[in-house]
Amino acid sequence: MRRGERRGPGAALGKAALEEQPPPQPNGGANPADNPADAAGERPPPPGAERDGPGLRRSTESEVYDDGTNTFFWRAHTLTVLFILTCALGYVTLLEETPQDTAYNTKRGIVASILVFLCFGVTQAKDGPFSRPHPAYWRFWLCVSVVYELFLIFILFQTVQDGRQFMKYIDPHLGVPLPERDYGGNCLIYDPGNETDPFHNIWDKLDGFVPAHFFGWYLKTLMIRDWWMCMIISVMFEFLEYSLEHQLPNFSECWWDHWIMDVILCNGLGIYCGMKTLSWLSLKTYKWQGLWNIPTYKGKMKRIVFQFTPYSWVKFEWKPASSLRRWLAVCGIIFVFLLAELNTFYLKFVLWMPPEHYLVLLRLVFFVNVGGVAMREIYDFMDDPKFHKKLGQQAWLVAAITATEFLIVVKYDPYTLTLSLPFYITQCWILGIILVLTWTAWRFFIRDITLRYKEIRRQKQEHKYEKDKCLSNGDGHSSMLEEQNGNKLRERKL
Repeated sequence: MRRGERRGPGAALGKAALEEQPPPQPNGGANPADNPADAAGERPPPPGAERDGPGLRRSTESEVYDDGTNTFFWRAHTLTVLFILTCALGYVTLLEETPQDTAYNTKRGIVASILVFLCFGVTQAKDGPFSRPHPAYWRFWLCVSVVYELFLIFILFQTVQDGRQFMKYIDPHLGVPLPERDYGGNCLIYDPGNETDPFHNIWDKLDGFVPAHFFGWYLKTLMIRDWWMCMIISVMFEFLEYSLEHQLPNFSECWWDHWIMDVILCNGLGIYCGMKTLSWLSLKTYKWQGLWNIPTYKGKMKRIVFQFTPYSWVKFEWKPASSLRRWLAVCGIIFVFLLAELNTFYLKFVLWMPPEHYLVLLRLVFFVNVGGVAMREIYDFMDDPKFHKKLGQQAWLVAAITATEFLIVVKYDPYTLTLSLPFYITQCWILGIILVLTWTAWRFFIRDITLRYKEIRRQKQEHKYEKDKCLSNGDGHSSMLEEQNGNKLRERKL
């Protein structure tokens, strides 16, 4: 069944049919549409977007067919989760003996509180724009965002020494200062002085961060869905590393490490593969059947695999130069993206966490899962402000988390952040800011005034041409008399 079409009377209201109704936001119910709001038939089309069919599908959104199967997998299971949770708490209370260890009981109580909150959120939180593999998966990461933000707020309100020592409660090996690795030094690609391995500088740089760069930018491309924005962020971050290498030795890299290994090979290849995946997703046919409605085992296995792909697809058209609002929004997205990237390095520096620690990896996994939802909510809010009247919940939390992380860095090591930039670096940034501001003023103010002035002149010239044409045809005498009579009448009224 095509999304947006309505079933006839007497048909079973399956998953797709329920999406077409415009009820209030479900509490914990499964919402299989990638964007539930798009399925509502009463949705007004946004300015500049084409809609077709009774479902008012956006021109950038793929067409979806769904047979409406509503299985056990898609139901909310709120009572089941509540029963299991109550049984677990009852077991701890009645059958398990409480240890006489205050630190252990404190840790276990905090973990149990977080788990109860996650159970509540997974079953009762509001659905986001994504529904695959399951809406509960994205509700889980929304609740994890809340827990992480509360943890950051707690760290922010501690003293520097207490905050660093608190990390020992998570891992006893933390809480000790760690030296930063310098990736610069000898930058010769071919070192003739080393007869054993003249390319040793290249092999030294090939660590675990090389595949991390590739996969990271592949996933970032799937989030942003725009080649130009990805390349701008990639190049801008390398400029930031150049600018801030006097603050963090970790930013000190060889020129070929910056531009060849990072921008061209790792980042560029990841962006290229991401764009190819986006092209496939935009051309893919989104036709869904219930698992038990598929007759062959091969079809069933294929359907299980496709459960981990999007339910539908929306192509992002950022159009930053189309209006001042969109231009400022895109600049804000790039700024927050770069700030989140910098927070990765500065947080582990001020909290004394080694780069290979599992907390650093968990933070990256967290942003991979919440970043895609946040970008979709930001795009909907920017592209269709009449329908999306407020910023999405996941986007709000990601912005709050990024700001809180930066405030922790400012509080825990203000000396490092206040190290002055080299003079030539300052000049380059001032020149770049002036160029951006100049282009903004020209594109959205001076250019508009110039175009408006040219349009007025063109209209005056056309009016004059029409008047001269009337005079040459002999019709000007009567029109001039009418104009004179009209002027006399206006004078009499005055």
